[in-house]
Amino acid sequence: MNILVFLIPAALLLGLLGLGAFLWSLKSGQYDDLEGAAERILFDDEDDRPDEGRPDQSEPGDNKTAS
Repeated sequence: MNILVFLIPAALLLGLLGLGAFLWSLKSGQYDDLEGAAERILFDDEDDRPDEGRPDQSEPGDNKTAS
């Protein structure tokens, strides 16, 4: 029974620490955009793809030197 003198305050302290961390995360905006990061990976970025029809690109076997 004497151990409860230590366990109850320790449990209360850990609970208050968890509640404080949760409230801090609410204030700092951790839950503002719940779907943005999850859906951002699904959208294609057109700028990241190399352009295949560019005239300044040459293939390795092409000799485009002036003779």
